[in-house]
Amino acid sequence: MMDKLWSCLAGRRHVSLRRLLAPGPDDAALERIFAAAAQAPDHGVLLPWRFILVSQERRPDLGRAFAEALAQRDPGADEAARAAAYEKAFHAPCLVAAVMVDDPAGATTVPVTEKLVSLGCAVQNMLLAAQAQGFASGLASGLAMESAAMRRLLYLLPHEQAICFIGFGTGGAAKAPRERPATGRFVTVL
Repeated sequence: MMDKLWSCLAGRRHVSLRRLLAPGPDDAALERIFAAAAQAPDHGVLLPWRFILVSQERRPDLGRAFAEALAQRDPGADEAARAAAYEKAFHAPCLVAAVMVDDPAGATTVPVTEKLVSLGCAVQNMLLAAQAQGFASGLASGLAMESAAMRRLLYLLPHEQAICFIGFGTGGAAKAPRERPATGRFVTVL
């Protein structure tokens, strides 16, 4: 069992969303990916996150949100830059937005950092579940996540924050694994 877990952990690689190809996970595989998220630690049982599956039908709307976010950040962006921003919406055959929920009606004793860590654990569980099913995955974020256009498109409430997009699909040409740091570089003893 440990060998299988280690193999899955060591085999996971980030794949840029633009390099994720079809096919992506079917409904059953996607349900297992989302079920893996539910296994994340959740201090206070607040469910401080949610995920939004971006359907193929809504990709043009997402593209317009990316383009609008760019135009607000950089009014001088040319047509090519706006087109490139729009095209980001069509990367990865399966695209999911990860949203942190910091509901003030929930327990106030759980700091926002713990909620963000819980979301990170849920995302990592999803990445590993995809890997275990033979799918590649990657994350993408950026300034567009905080834009008014993105907030409108994702129907975010005032206490919610879009953190990143998670893409799932079939990996193209695999790049060499990056060298991972030795544990001595990040573990100390108190």
